[in-house]
Amino acid sequence: MKPPPGLNIPDQHLVFKLQKSIYGLKQASREWHDKLTNTLIQTGFSKSFSNHSLFIKNTNIGFTTILVYVDDLILTGNDLNQINHTKSVLHNKFSIKDLGDLKFFLGMEVARSKQGRTLYQIKYTLELLQETGFLAAKPAPTLMVYNTPIHSQLGIPLHDVTSYRRLMGKLLYLTHTRPDISFSVGCLSQFLASPIDQHYKHATHILRYLKASPAQGIFFPSQNTTIIQGYSDSDWATCLDTRRLVTGWCFFVGTALISWKIKKQNTVSRSSSEAEYKALAMAACEAQWLLFLFRDLGIPHPKPVTIFCDNNSALHIAANPIFHERTKHIDVDCHVVRERLNNNTIHLLPFHTSLQLADIFTKSLSPSPFRYIVSKLGILDIHMPSLRGCVEINNDIISPKTNPRTSPRQINTYTTQQQNFPLLETF
Repeated sequence: MKPPPGLNIPDQHLVFKLQKSIYGLKQASREWHDKLTNTLIQTGFSKSFSNHSLFIKNTNIGFTTILVYVDDLILTGNDLNQINHTKSVLHNKFSIKDLGDLKFFLGMEVARSKQGRTLYQIKYTLELLQETGFLAAKPAPTLMVYNTPIHSQLGIPLHDVTSYRRLMGKLLYLTHTRPDISFSVGCLSQFLASPIDQHYKHATHILRYLKASPAQGIFFPSQNTTIIQGYSDSDWATCLDTRRLVTGWCFFVGTALISWKIKKQNTVSRSSSEAEYKALAMAACEAQWLLFLFRDLGIPHPKPVTIFCDNNSALHIAANPIFHERTKHIDVDCHVVRERLNNNTIHLLPFHTSLQLADIFTKSLSPSPFRYIVSKLGILDIHMPSLRGCVEINNDIISPKTNPRTSPRQINTYTTQQQNFPLLETF
C-alpha cells in the first residue's frame, strides 16, 4: 500500500504492510474497479458514459469491446490481433485465466449455431427445481392463474418467511433470460415483508411452468437488422390493495429482444390515459439510453426509435402542444415524451391492442394470448421439454473461481468472436 498524502517518510520506496487482506475492506471493490479502469484506459480503451461497465476501443482495422463484472470480463470484437494484445496486456498487469469462447457467464449459458446465439439458464433452473422439490412436478402451461386476483391479506401467513424470500430472490435472477416470468415474479416480490399461503401457491405455479421448459431463453439471430423498436403498455389500477398502475415496456433490435422492464408506480393515476402516458414516458427514456449506447458502440441509427402504443388518448396528448386542465398534473411526463418526439428521437405509432407485446409485462394473460406473445418475443427452447433423462448438463463448462479473500485477484476472461459454428452446442 502506498503511504497516504501528507505523511513524511524518509525513504520514498517504503510501503505499508497490511495486517489483513485488502478484500475484506469496504473500499476494496472501488479500488479494484479504479485500478482496472485505469489499466484499460491506458491501453487505449474508452469508458462508455451510457454503461460504466463497458469499455470500447475503435481503430482503423476494427473495434474491441470489454464488458466488466467485478473480475469477470467478456471480450469481443472483430479484430483478433487486438483481442490477443488486450489479453497479453491484462496478463502482464494481473493474473488472468483465459476461459476461451463464451459458454458460461454468471449462471447464464450461451449456445451458438449458424442461425444465432441463445442465452439461457438451464443449469440454474434445474438446480432451483431440485432444491425446491419440483423436479418431478406436473408442468404448467402458463405462469399464474389469470382469473385469480392476488391480495396481501386474504390468506394464512407463512411461518417460514425466509424460504419464500429465498425462492423469490432466485426467481428474480432467472428473469435475466426469462422475460416471460418477469411480471409474475415482480408481482409476488412485493409481498416479501408478510407473505401468505396464496403467494407461495402462486410461486410454486411458476416453478411448475419452469419445469415445462427449463432450457428456454432469448434467441439472438445472426441475420438481423439494427433497427430499434419498442412497445409500451400499462394496466390501470391493477393493484387491488393500493390501486396503483403497473407499467411495462420492451425493446427489440430487429427481431431480438434486448431490454424490458416492469414497474409499479408510486402514485395513483386518475385515468387510463395518464397511466398509458407514464408508461410511454418511461419507454421514451429507455429509447434515448439505447441510442446513446449505440452511439458509443459505433452503430448508426439514423431513424427515430419507433414506439408502439395501443392508447390513442396518450398519443393525442403527446402530439398536442397545448396543456389543459386534464393534463396539467402530468406536465413532466408530457415534456419528456414531447421533447423526444420533437427532436426525432422517437416516433409514436398506434396499433391494435391484440398485438401489444408489452401486455405480458403488465398483466396475467390467458393461455392463448400468453403463448402468442411468448412466440413473438424471440424466446427459444433448445432442449426437449421432458426431464426424464433427456437433459444432460456438463459441469466441465463451469470453471471454479478462486476465493478472492485467500488468493490473489484473478481475472476471468471470456471471448466471443464473429464466426460460424457448425452445430448447435448443448450442455
